[in-house]
Amino acid sequence: MNGLSTVFIVLGLFLLGGLYSFWKQGMGKSVLVLLGIGSAMCLVAGILRLDVWN
Repeated sequence: MNGLSTVFIVLGLFLLGGLYSFWKQGMGKSVLVLLGIGSAMCLVAGILRLDVWN
């Protein structure tokens, strides 16, 4: 597992936790959408950078 892929996966999970927290607080939908997109992009980037695809 690469160091950068670990950072991306951890950041994606952190943003996903923030998304859940903001959803429970009743924040605006635009904030939730931005956090969701950012989380999904970080998780996908981290997973694609893993060396299992070669």
